[in-house]
Amino acid sequence: MNAIRYTMELFKYDRSEFIVMHTYADEVYEYTKELSRDLFEKYKEKVMQRTDKALKKIVAKMLERSPNPRHKYEYRSVFGSLVDVANDLADKENIGIIVMGTKGKTDDRDITFGSQTLQVIKYVKCPVLAVPQGYENEKIDNILFPTDYFIPYKRRELKLVSTIARNFGAQLNFLHISKSEKLFHRQMDNKNFLDYCMEQNQCVHTNIIGDDLTSTINNHIEEFSIDILVMVNSRHSYMESLLNRSTIEKIGLHVKIPFLILQNLPR
Repeated sequence: MNAIRYTMELFKYDRSEFIVMHTYADEVYEYTKELSRDLFEKYKEKVMQRTDKALKKIVAKMLERSPNPRHKYEYRSVFGSLVDVANDLADKENIGIIVMGTKGKTDDRDITFGSQTLQVIKYVKCPVLAVPQGYENEKIDNILFPTDYFIPYKRRELKLVSTIARNFGAQLNFLHISKSEKLFHRQMDNKNFLDYCMEQNQCVHTNIIGDDLTSTINNHIEEFSIDILVMVNSRHSYMESLLNRSTIEKIGLHVKIPFLILQNLPR
């Protein structure tokens, strides 16, 4: 509900359709290993009914909290795996963003993503917003967008970031961390495209000489009171390296603010 509340606030000025989704195949398979097929089907039906009931209550809470005429709320209860169902839904419904509350199985505050969130970011070709458990700050003044300018951007996904920033009058802070001050032609073209897509936003570009991306990002978040971190996931990118749990823990990127991951992957 915390992630839902945050998202409703994030898009309160936009016409939006919210789909609250729950998949329950894993639960059914886990608790029916020793059951006959008939009992399996009965248990499956029981879980579906229980899930539908719970989702209806969530939608009712959303309507109670914000009867926003710009918003439409519905729910989906699906027997399937989270990643497969999310991917299918993103394609069929032309989903603009997937939002997940995340805390990790151990409830360790230093773990950036839970295992389910990691799987969705890794395999579902749609922007994903991870909202940490207990995060309650609804104001957005500063958005941090680290980039090496090598990764090309999708216009639709940049529009999403631009819209969020404009809704709150937030400043977009583009952070380029490199061993060299010079930009190659590819980087210049991507930077120019970025500036073009964000021309209606208040933007600041910062160049830092170095190669310690993690410490620089962590320090920037603290020093400039960043409210949302935005990164692009692509093949062989820094973001892709974070999608391995052991790598996250080793690197030490501990994000305690909402984290928006854009997907520079074919959809």
